[in-house]
Amino acid sequence: MKRFKTISTTFIIVIAVIFGYNVYYLVSLYNSIRNDVEREVMTAIADADLDELWIRAKRAQAGTQEALEKKYGDDSGRPHGETSVYQDSNGDMVATTRHPDGTVETQGYMVNGQSSFTNKFIDAVSQQFHGIIDSYVPADINVMDSVLAKRLNDRYIYPDFIMTEVVDSIGDVVIANTKRANTRLDVFSYCNNPNSGYFYRVRMTPLTRHIMSQMLGVIITVFLLMAAFSLAFRYLFLTVSHLRTIEEMKDDFVSNMTHELKTPIAIAYSANDALLNYDADNDPDKKKKYLMIANKQLKRLGALVENILAMSMERRKAMKLKPEKIILQPFIEEIAAAQRMRGDKDIAINVKTDDNSTVMADKTHLANVLNNLIDNAIKYSGNSVEINITGNDNEISVSDNGIGIPSKSIPYLFNKFYRVPHGNRQDVRGYGIGLYYVKGVLDKIGWSISVKSKESEGSVFTIKFNNDEQ
Repeated sequence: MKRFKTISTTFIIVIAVIFGYNVYYLVSLYNSIRNDVEREVMTAIADADLDELWIRAKRAQAGTQEALEKKYGDDSGRPHGETSVYQDSNGDMVATTRHPDGTVETQGYMVNGQSSFTNKFIDAVSQQFHGIIDSYVPADINVMDSVLAKRLNDRYIYPDFIMTEVVDSIGDVVIANTKRANTRLDVFSYCNNPNSGYFYRVRMTPLTRHIMSQMLGVIITVFLLMAAFSLAFRYLFLTVSHLRTIEEMKDDFVSNMTHELKTPIAIAYSANDALLNYDADNDPDKKKKYLMIANKQLKRLGALVENILAMSMERRKAMKLKPEKIILQPFIEEIAAAQRMRGDKDIAINVKTDDNSTVMADKTHLANVLNNLIDNAIKYSGNSVEINITGNDNEISVSDNGIGIPSKSIPYLFNKFYRVPHGNRQDVRGYGIGLYYVKGVLDKIGWSISVKSKESEGSVFTIKFNNDEQ
């Protein structure tokens, strides 16, 4: 057991180390993925900035054209109407002009899908463009929010909330956003105009959920493996503990069985030795006494061997029953008569069955069952015992006025090798397979057995027949 504890402790330490390494690996993986996602977000902000700048330039161009047309009319000679810019359901910017004559002219600036304008600008040109246009047309924060959402979606990042502001180099808001932000948001800063020191400050839903969704497969796999390791170890530990319990029970069984086998052998040997070495022929009474003693002990030895063999057969599921019609009264009376001759103590066995009650059962095994119950009633009693056996077409009941069974032991009575604890008493010997054999035989027949007992008042064992199976 000490070796098992050492191996178990080592195994637990190894599992803990593996689990710790996996946690470290998951943290490192989380940080690595977060860095990649943050780079993707910054790239998306840069792309969105250029898209917004392009849209703003188009609006500025449209505004200039509008001013000219208001003064001189358009090429068709019709006066120019009011122009409004809005974002459609696809995230594209649309400019709509309503002319005084009722006609509507629409022009769209596509920013969704793959139509990023990043490749139209290099950083230097972008900065110069910002320097020129920012002083004439301020950044449109709403457009920036919409375009940035599109650029993030292109990268499979789907934040629930985005809020963009323009701030200066010390963090003061230059262009505010009407949205309300909470404190649990990730914040990113992107310098869109180095000359003026302006930055886009983007607040968005924390990236943790997005990162964890990418790691979900790895996390589930790791924890499933750890759970499997833990369950396997628990099962192994419980199995080994159970085997050790069985080993201890087996050792107790061997010890008890050795005593049980040695006792009848020694007594029979002593009786035969007396017959051989003493002049018993001249004393018929003494000769008869010694022969009776030897015969009794040999019967006891035979019963022990028979129970052991029966238990072994039952374990291998090879026990064959030979049912036959049994008349209860003479059958039980014959068993009771043999038990009355034991001479261990004052034994009174009363048999009472209904007239002509019969049952279909294996005669040998049913006799063994009743012998076990009567033997237990005799062993677990005082200097005298009274046993009452009753029977009818539905059941057989064996009751006694013995020492009784503690209520806490009753659920375990029919377990293999189980013996009811009796403190320091050594006068009652057994090996814990009698009632196990009884239960096995009755289950095989299709019957049931129940127990009622109270300490110091005796016990009642009732065998119920299942007539449908007879």
